[in-house]
Amino acid sequence: MSSGTEWALQLQLSGRVQGIGFRPAIHRRATRLGLGGWVANNTSGVILELHGSRPQLEVFLKQLLRDPPTHSRMDQVQPGWRQIPCGKRPFRIVPSQPSPGSSALIAPDLALCRACLAELLDPSNRRFGYPFISCAQCGPRYSLLQTLPFERDNTSFSAFPPCPTCAAEYANPEDRRFHAQTISCPACGPSLSWNQRIADYGEGLQAATQLLRAGGILALQGVGGFQLLADPTHGQALARLRSRKGRPEKPLALLSSRVALEEICRPSEPELELWQSPLAPIVLMRRSPDAGVDARVAGSSPWLGVMRPASGLQQLLLEHVDSPLVCTSANRSGEPIAADVNADEALLASLADGVLSHGLRIVNRIDDSVMRWAAGAPLVLRLGRGLAPLALPTQAQPCSAPVQLAVGAQVKGAFALQLKTHRVLSPDLGDLSSRCGAEHFESTSRTWMRRHAVTPRWIVSDRHRSYSSSAYAEHLSQSLPARRLQVQHHQAHLLAVMAEHGLSGAQCGLAWDGSGLGDDGTIWGGEALELEGDGYRRVATLRSFPLPGGERALREPRRAALGMLLEAYGPNWRARLQPLETPWWSAFPEADRALLEQSLVCGVNRHRCSSMGRLFDGFAALLGVQQTCSFEAQAAMALEGLATQALERGEASPTYPLPLEWSAAEGIWVWNWAPLLEAVLNGLGEHISPAALSLAFHQSLAQAVVNLAQSQGVDQLLLAGGCFQNKLLLERCVLGLQQVGVRALWCQQLPCNDASLPIGQLLAVPQI
Repeated sequence: MSSGTEWALQLQLSGRVQGIGFRPAIHRRATRLGLGGWVANNTSGVILELHGSRPQLEVFLKQLLRDPPTHSRMDQVQPGWRQIPCGKRPFRIVPSQPSPGSSALIAPDLALCRACLAELLDPSNRRFGYPFISCAQCGPRYSLLQTLPFERDNTSFSAFPPCPTCAAEYANPEDRRFHAQTISCPACGPSLSWNQRIADYGEGLQAATQLLRAGGILALQGVGGFQLLADPTHGQALARLRSRKGRPEKPLALLSSRVALEEICRPSEPELELWQSPLAPIVLMRRSPDAGVDARVAGSSPWLGVMRPASGLQQLLLEHVDSPLVCTSANRSGEPIAADVNADEALLASLADGVLSHGLRIVNRIDDSVMRWAAGAPLVLRLGRGLAPLALPTQAQPCSAPVQLAVGAQVKGAFALQLKTHRVLSPDLGDLSSRCGAEHFESTSRTWMRRHAVTPRWIVSDRHRSYSSSAYAEHLSQSLPARRLQVQHHQAHLLAVMAEHGLSGAQCGLAWDGSGLGDDGTIWGGEALELEGDGYRRVATLRSFPLPGGERALREPRRAALGMLLEAYGPNWRARLQPLETPWWSAFPEADRALLEQSLVCGVNRHRCSSMGRLFDGFAALLGVQQTCSFEAQAAMALEGLATQALERGEASPTYPLPLEWSAAEGIWVWNWAPLLEAVLNGLGEHISPAALSLAFHQSLAQAVVNLAQSQGVDQLLLAGGCFQNKLLLERCVLGLQQVGVRALWCQQLPCNDASLPIGQLLAVPQI
């Protein structure tokens, strides 16, 4: 370097670099090293230019890559060096560059950090008892963002200009709220309202507390939408809550402090760590025998879903009530969560006895995430607040592939966008079967496309034409116009696993779930596929059986059991079952059985399936665990719960045969469940407990997975589909595969259920 010159290092960073305090962290580092220059948000993420000696700049770069700012993830780093004239240039955060067509990522909402929690509870702090406390490290992000880049003026905080004190903190590099876009305080922040009348913070919280203690139902404006809260020991309140929501049995989550959590559950260390993380999800944990919650919270489930407060408002309410609360989304079952106190006024009035709201508008409604810990890793059951939007980097450098939109399936609505550097998955948007659910899905996807200023060239959907998402894809592809692609359901499941793990080339995997339209027009769901390129080959499948009454069987496991019995034993099925004292007999009137049997014999309203989900249903019904369901996977969850209890009690449980047989006619392997059924029925005849038989069922499935891997001679096997939300099944499969030298891979960032399908669908688009 000649005298009178120094070096400039320019870095273009993409990944999670906006909305997590990245720029202030860069400012502090650069200043500590005596570097000049600037940093700004831009269309790709963050751009910065540092000025100084080459050795000092190299130190900065090394430190940045080794120890990135908290909550950040740099997926692509593009450095550029040049010589510049020497000059004294202080490091600055400069205004963001305009970003039409932005491919920058949106940070998920981050739960209250420890520093803000300490201030919230400190009477000497000026933010003591302030419900909207946040900093550069925590607070709402996605839920309040209107447009990119992430700047205050582009969020709903733009309605609350900072007071002089907050403005001074914002401008002070030594302050931990330096450049915090959500900075506010009691002098300049949002106000609370009790039943739509402005209230003092203390008055609003006190009114809500009194309502809850009196057995009322509270609608609370949370981070991503309204939540319904109630006393978990108040049976009548819970009964009203379930009736109003139209949710008769599905377990309800709890909001709890750390101290109370350890009284109502027995969390493991990893579960506790997950629970306390900035994601603050609902975590499924083993309930304590003396949890002290009403049976209406979670029925006989051995698990409770519990989350910690994600916001200052939730924390303060919990402090006032001083005991755990039921906390569930404010909606009617199957519909989007309420998010606007005015637009949703009638809905909230029908659900709750009082409404505690505030003036910080929720721009993007989002439900709470649900997770569990399984097989040594987190398992995402619902992608929501704290996790979404979720972005997977596509490759090392920005790609030239055209923008693509994938719209997923039906019950767990979600979509994904292929942007320049990432595949970005939306939150779980719920069931698209209702009109308002489908409208919410469509409006959210259009908002995303406007925000990123992109027009998809490809629209990708499931093959199932009756899905609302498929109809939307068809309409959108014609109106844009855009090219259209339909992807087989289970292929997309396995492609999602490949996307998360960055796999390419030929892969073998299992996709076990409830249903997906197969190549032959039947319902698939117990499949093993070999994937290569944009194609796949069906390697193995579950022996198919009829589903009496078609879709009604999805809500009536007893029907799946009837279909299995008829398939296995033909017209003699009664003789096989008659000696057994299974509750299935009494739960299923003979007249109904006879009518359904006749319809199957005549070929009326029957559908064949190879669904693993329906196999769970059938066994659950025969074991007397669940005859009808009010929510998805209810029977499978009950079967898993029973098996888990048997395992923990140390009950002896064999592994029954589930042979893998070659079908010359179909040219594939078939898991024949008939010997497993026979063994379970024998077990019932020998008065083996349903719990031990449930455990045997799980063990038999896991062994069947191991047998498949060995038959194919693979050293790696993908596991996908909603059945692997089952902790017991997943852990048995992973362990069994490990013992024979096969590595199991499954989704740990993405949900393993249908909400991950859009990511897999994007992978199926032919590469140009």
